[in-house]
Amino acid sequence: EVQLQASGGGLVQPGGSLRLSCAASGFRFSSYAMSWLRQAPGKGLETVADIMNDGRTTYLDSVKGRFTASRDSAKNTLSLQMNSLKPDDTAVYYCTKTGERPLGQGTLVTVSS
Repeated sequence: EVQLQASGGGLVQPGGSLRLSCAASGFRFSSYAMSWLRQAPGKGLETVADIMNDGRTTYLDSVKGRFTASRDSAKNTLSLQMNSLKPDDTAVYYCTKTGERPLGQGTLVTVSS
């Protein structure tokens, strides 16, 4: 059974930082490109970052220079370091195989003073 569990969300002030983690199991993690997605209140899903098998990354324009995605294929984990957070970053964040819809509940990030 494929399992992807994101964690590390919380409440942070504008300008602050958070680091999200994702634990993957049930599939050959190293064989798949992976993604971080988010869904803001009342809005649709958007892809925040894609991480290729070789670690190359692409980012949503609005997070470039602020977010850094990475993977550890030895530990089957993904990370998303989020700096200089803005209220518009408030959303539920999910980790997924690239091109697939999220499984699981995601982790809520709230950026507010």
